[in-house]
Amino acid sequence: MKKAALVLGATGGIGGAVMRRLIAGGWTVRALTRRANVALPQGCEAVTGDAMDVDAVTSAAEGASVIVHAVNPPGYRDWDRLVLPMLDNTIRAASESQARVLLPGTVYNFGPDVFPNIDEFAPQTPKTRKGKIRVEMEQRLGTAAQRGRCKALIVRAGDFFGPGAANNWFGQGLVTAGARPKVIRNPGAVGVGHQWAYLPDVAETMVRLLERADLPAFASFHMEGHWDHDGRQMVQAIARVMGDPVVPVRPLPWWVLRIAALVATTPREMMEMRYLWQRPVRMTNARLVATLGDEPRTPLLEAVRATLNDLKCL
Repeated sequence: MKKAALVLGATGGIGGAVMRRLIAGGWTVRALTRRANVALPQGCEAVTGDAMDVDAVTSAAEGASVIVHAVNPPGYRDWDRLVLPMLDNTIRAASESQARVLLPGTVYNFGPDVFPNIDEFAPQTPKTRKGKIRVEMEQRLGTAAQRGRCKALIVRAGDFFGPGAANNWFGQGLVTAGARPKVIRNPGAVGVGHQWAYLPDVAETMVRLLERADLPAFASFHMEGHWDHDGRQMVQAIARVMGDPVVPVRPLPWWVLRIAALVATTPREMMEMRYLWQRPVRMTNARLVATLGDEPRTPLLEAVRATLNDLKCL
């Protein structure tokens, strides 16, 4: 396989993490960005263009064996109007270059009928608007792969955290970026487990899978990441890294988000995902371990420290 990749969403959390891992692995990397003069790591070629422009995506993907589709509408705005056309453009570009599309997946695809333990073949019957769009995205990739237009790899993981993570529960719900936290918020119900995914581990997993020659045309995998079995392990890790075991841990005031959701997009999207904090939801990684031998997993305290440093909380 020619180790050349186009990254869509390189300035975002997962797109940036995968881009850096590809560069470190000796890949030729190109990034399509809406704005010119975006600061990108050495070893990445910048191309100005929009993921909504099929010609721009197709041109940027020329010669690529992988297209990382990690692009999202900024600030969750116009999700229902933009997400599927952007993916269609990526599929079109991948069919021209015979590339594999890498899609960072989510747990949103699944509904309560398959909780709490979910494997890759569980029925996808989501109850949320965003979940239904996610299902449609994967179905379009599956159809394209079945028809021989392109190949696809989907890696689903829990809530992202880590350096560079954007629009995530860790930096918007548990702590506040930019200062040492005076309180740690816990969004989960008492005793309810939650699944977390450290961005560098997700990127490592994705690239290891991409570099395998035995992947089928359409492949999907689940990461276990860091399973917080009682919903307290992550907030306790934050307190330990801060060196202050008496920092108060308080429930997230969902009622504040509910009010803010009346006028703001991000709180509205957060409220829609509240069900994932009310019941344990755990994606199982047996298929991933059988393929790779193990799952890359940075120790929790090390991962939390790197995240808090990046958020300027230490």
